[in-house]
Amino acid sequence: MAKRIMAGHPAPAPRGKSTSGTAPTITDGPSAADLLENRLEQLKSLLWCCYSEGIDWSHGDGPKHLENVIWLAADMVDQAAELHQRCLGERAGQA
Repeated sequence: MAKRIMAGHPAPAPRGKSTSGTAPTITDGPSAADLLENRLEQLKSLLWCCYSEGIDWSHGDGPKHLENVIWLAADMVDQAAELHQRCLGERAGQA
């Protein structure tokens, strides 16, 4: 499944298969700290959008926060689609 990339924001790192039989590891891409910083920026923008008064979506911090919330929503859609595919695979395995 293709990952969406919002302007100026990296896509989540691809995961590779581990040769040791343990959990998959990140093979390249952003570090865990970068991913955490990205998520915190998204959540900060979501709260800003929900609780700020007199939001000007065209000027100041408005466009940045709106982009971050759209980026967060796109990430959530990708994660939900991945979970849906996993559910389908699990159901097919039970049949």
